[in-house]
Amino acid sequence: MKLLKFTKGDFFGGLTAGIVALPLALAFGDQTGLGAAAGLYGAIFVGLLASIFGGTPSQISGPTGPMTVISAATVALFISQSSDGSVTAVMGAIIASFVLAGIFQILMGIFKIGSLIKFIPYPVISGFMSGIGVIIILLQIFPAIGLASPPTTIDVVKEIVPALQSIDTWALVYSALTILIIYLFPKITKAVPSTLVALIAVTILSVILNKDVPIIGDIPQGLPPIHLDGLLNIDAKYYTMILEAAATLAALGAIDSLLTSVVADNVTKTKHNSNKELIGQGIGNSVAGIFGGLPGAGATMRTLVNIRSGGRHKISGVIHALVLLTVLLGAGKYAALIPKSVLAGILITVGIGILDYKGFRHINKVPVSDALVMIVVLLVTVFLDLLIAVGIGMVIASFIFMKQMSDIAEEKTKVKEMQELQEEEGWSDEKMPEQVKDNVLVKHIEGPLFFGFATGFTQGIHALKNIRFVIIRMEKVPYVDQSGLYALEDAILALEQKGIHVLLTGLQQQPKNRLERIKIIPSLIEKNNIFNNFSNCVDWLREKINNDKA
Repeated sequence: MKLLKFTKGDFFGGLTAGIVALPLALAFGDQTGLGAAAGLYGAIFVGLLASIFGGTPSQISGPTGPMTVISAATVALFISQSSDGSVTAVMGAIIASFVLAGIFQILMGIFKIGSLIKFIPYPVISGFMSGIGVIIILLQIFPAIGLASPPTTIDVVKEIVPALQSIDTWALVYSALTILIIYLFPKITKAVPSTLVALIAVTILSVILNKDVPIIGDIPQGLPPIHLDGLLNIDAKYYTMILEAAATLAALGAIDSLLTSVVADNVTKTKHNSNKELIGQGIGNSVAGIFGGLPGAGATMRTLVNIRSGGRHKISGVIHALVLLTVLLGAGKYAALIPKSVLAGILITVGIGILDYKGFRHINKVPVSDALVMIVVLLVTVFLDLLIAVGIGMVIASFIFMKQMSDIAEEKTKVKEMQELQEEEGWSDEKMPEQVKDNVLVKHIEGPLFFGFATGFTQGIHALKNIRFVIIRMEKVPYVDQSGLYALEDAILALEQKGIHVLLTGLQQQPKNRLERIKIIPSLIEKNNIFNNFSNCVDWLREKINNDKA
């Protein structure tokens, strides 16, 4: 069994990831209103089961920022509809939402929906993730100054000015210190996670100073109870709300997890199984829900921590969960003393980390249509609804894409004439000179380089061996969108890291302009490595290789 594969790196990776996950799990649980313990339960069960049954061996799963935002909104919605405004009255409906979300994910994996993730355009993902980051930051402003946060971002914006008149100075000091330690401590050493250092150091300071600030309070110790009884007594008025919440959690969890899986693939040079990953996440979320734990997903930061510490196999995720279980069984009384403003500080840094700075930095350099999609999705995510935001983004992106394809159709004749001219010049891939072809791989791209093509573009690069040059033929690429730009950039970076030089031929005007605007040309590809046609490129290569041999 692959689960039995074990190295020293897996042990240290799982141990480190568990330590990093602890403060985040407590913070996420507290944010939802279900209590810090709910975050810990979710991290344990999702982390354990997603590792065992999932399709990304090095991935660490548990409550994440995006999933917590939806979970918190779900809890707040059910409480607002309850008769007495308490969590207890609607706990069955909340748990049903979490369990059903997991079941939906299992079905998504069984019906192989995981592979469709590649069709979500980059601007939609960028706006969505940045919107999640903004939501987390906004909802933590009130706890950071010692006050209870309003339930929605709109309420936060409305009430922020009067709230500033009631700042708890010590709460603000603790949250500010937490943020400073998280960002500054890595400059001293990265051997210990700065998030954990901030949590422990500021909590000890709080205990010593003994100021009256809100704290987490009692955390149940021992294994959590099973909540199956609550599932049997759910008011029918909650059924529709449960379905909507579960669908949102399942969709977001799938996106969140598979994006992290792609990141893990890029770092470990492996290939995850998307549909198996969804099944593993679904099993983890369903079981976590039964025990009152938060639903989760693949966590990018914790996964990278695991990988960088040596974790490569499923056992590292299991060890991460066991570390958290040990804390649950023995350290709950100490965790109860953590100020909520410290958790707010941690979550603010999480929100800042989720923002897509790359997308913002290039907002005036990518096509206006892509920038528009990103901004619309971001605003709808923050102030309306996350699932609606993705839907609106996909619809806008689809209409824009159809318009672009219509425009491109008018240019097909010009492209065909260019191709025929190059063939008349006497060069093709098959006729490449002997002294050149053994050192060169030719990559053809046909049609627009857009969001539906981006994922497959980089496949196979990591397997290249004994190749010095890759020629990317772009004679048939009339258009590149933001997703295509970043896919091309990632591919070139991956090739350069392997010592392989990239040459471009037949670059048309629109792709050339976009590559220049975000500095792929000349930062990654020098202008000397760009050729008007394939023939000129081969002539240059033949001369280059002959000179090197001489």
